[in-house]
Amino acid sequence: MATFLTLDGKAAVLAVAIGMLILLFGGAYGPFFLAVIILFLVFSAIVTNIGIDVKKRIKVYEAKRGWRNVIANGIVPLAIVLIYWHFGNHHLNTTALVVAYIASVAGTTADKFASELGVLGDTPRSIITFKHVKKGVSGGVTLFGTVSSFMGSALIGFSAIVAGLPPSYVVIIAVSGLFGSAVDSVAGYFEEQGIGSKYTSNMLCAIAAAAMAYALIVL
Repeated sequence: MATFLTLDGKAAVLAVAIGMLILLFGGAYGPFFLAVIILFLVFSAIVTNIGIDVKKRIKVYEAKRGWRNVIANGIVPLAIVLIYWHFGNHHLNTTALVVAYIASVAGTTADKFASELGVLGDTPRSIITFKHVKKGVSGGVTLFGTVSSFMGSALIGFSAIVAGLPPSYVVIIAVSGLFGSAVDSVAGYFEEQGIGSKYTSNMLCAIAAAAMAYALIVL
């Protein structure tokens, strides 16, 4: 239950359902795929509860996430697992799909670290206009948040070694996750203009991270 501390009841049930599907369709990698998602949930709970007083003061603290958050963060990894199950060893590079899966979670983790820890740093600037924006505004970035983002991505990236992948893939995943987080910030800027939502931004983050990692492996 500790991994679901930041999820409400419905979100926790949905997270379990997605986890079971990942385990079921992940084949030999099923347990590993599930472990990576659980690792994200653990890290998410940890960073959410860092600097609570500051987050409450600037009104960005979210004690619980709902089912939409679970869909936004889990649908891309699940889709990759289904692609792996259906096309792996046939038309697509299986190793690249495994790396893409890890990278999708790394991107989501990078974004989580950036948003939860970045607000504890300096005043952010818009990733598009470079003007100062209030903390918590979508599309705002800081140096501390960017460094935190890369750290979160790298932490997930190290799981590649557990999967028996070359250590060099950790770098590919870490960089891809950071790229996904940057895409999320760009999408966040457009959120503030009324285009999209934090949920679509989260999905774009995971897609961008996975796509970059897959491309780096196969090219």
